[in-house]
Amino acid sequence: MTSTRGHLRLVADPVEEAAPPSRRRARRRDVVSYQLRIELDGTSPPVWRRLELASDLFLNDVHDIIQVAVGWTDSHLHQFGSGPAYYSHETEYYLCPFEIEEAPDGIPEEHVRLDEVLAEPGDTLFYCYDFGDDWLHIIELEAVRPRDESRQGARCIGGERPGPAEDCGGVPGYEMFAAANDATNPDRDRAAAELRDMYGFDIDPTTHEPVPFDADEVNRILAELSSADMPAVGDLPAPLLEIHNSIGSTPGRRRLRRLIGDARLGDPVMIDVETATAMVSPYTWLLDRVGDDGIKLTNAGYLPPAHVEAAMAELNMEDEWIGKFNREDQTLPVLLLRETAQKLGLVRKYRGKLLPTSRARRLRDDPVALWWHLAASMPLRTRDPFDAQASLLYLTAVAADAANDGTGRSRGGVDSDDRDKDHHNGGDSGRHREALVARLLTDAGWRVSGGAPLGSNAVIQGILDTEYVLRRLGAFDKLDWFTYVGANVTPRGITFARAALRSTEK
Repeated sequence: MTSTRGHLRLVADPVEEAAPPSRRRARRRDVVSYQLRIELDGTSPPVWRRLELASDLFLNDVHDIIQVAVGWTDSHLHQFGSGPAYYSHETEYYLCPFEIEEAPDGIPEEHVRLDEVLAEPGDTLFYCYDFGDDWLHIIELEAVRPRDESRQGARCIGGERPGPAEDCGGVPGYEMFAAANDATNPDRDRAAAELRDMYGFDIDPTTHEPVPFDADEVNRILAELSSADMPAVGDLPAPLLEIHNSIGSTPGRRRLRRLIGDARLGDPVMIDVETATAMVSPYTWLLDRVGDDGIKLTNAGYLPPAHVEAAMAELNMEDEWIGKFNREDQTLPVLLLRETAQKLGLVRKYRGKLLPTSRARRLRDDPVALWWHLAASMPLRTRDPFDAQASLLYLTAVAADAANDGTGRSRGGVDSDDRDKDHHNGGDSGRHREALVARLLTDAGWRVSGGAPLGSNAVIQGILDTEYVLRRLGAFDKLDWFTYVGANVTPRGITFARAALRSTEK
């Protein structure tokens, strides 16, 4: 068992003291509404919020809701505790993803439901945010009511005082900054003087101005947070859950979950013979060209010129590239066709020849089975974790294009400021997807040299193979390699991306 206070971590000696029995209770059979009062310990008059929450929410969702209600930015670690006091050897702790990495035997908060730790009016739960400033929230269950299904799962129904700014120095710092920023406070001058004594004469009190409390604005954000389009964390495919848990901010996690919700991974995936035949035709062409006996490669290991020229002409790829189309190493569309076929397990190099695999021989005359094999092989395996995550998110963004309802609203969680930025930079649908993936990867902690956020160019290299396979299968309405203008996702591209994502648990 561990507990955390400030920068000090106390670890109970397992020899001297056994872990306390679990304080979790059986979950309710029915879903009810909980009225909770959340108060910041030590503030006077108290900073508090009153919330109405569904009893079946998990603690990771409650964490997100508290962040919104108080006005935090989710920039620090946090921890829930159930016991007589937060800092007690009798308290059971429920850990955020980053703490689980250090204490893998701890109880993950996403496995604990609210009704397991709060059952009757008067029950309390603790929530500590920012182990430096040590913001301790006391959560009291005030009332239990029948659930009104017409209401959203989380609603703010009251509160007092603005929320503290991040990194303002705990309760003492909050009270000083609150007074120094309040023109009606009689202690304003004294608080400003104390801040100057503590931080220096140049301190600007507005840099840590408290966050105004506006119940309507809180509820607007909570409505977006609890959207039915966003799947529960526990329902995410394992690879996407890993990315989700590496994102340190509530807006970033919400952005990813909205994208996954737009992808509608629970929808059935249906593919008919005619569509499958058309989509896999480039790889079928290559398998027919290779035949059972294979193709003798050049000394450098490339396809001979005759096969390169045939691929460009017969697969109508001549508008995608420039040159004579007679050298595979200088004709990227053919080079990637052969290389991705190898990564998809369809062909292999052996003793100077390109040969079909045994799997390819079985699938060559069954376009539907070949289509499913290609989907199950995506994203293509790679040892580079950046490429793997970029490709997975790109597939999700492609699947999420189904959310475009013609109203011009955001597709796949792309915010309006992203769309405006891309428009002024001459971007298009393809660039929107890459910009979104770059933003999500940045949220997950990836950076370019020097620590700057990722841009679309960093993503393009990581998704090269994935994007090529999607293009070759007809996932986009344009194939121009250079301009990529107007490259919208096609219905068959959406279907294929969904099938690929449903196979990521393999």
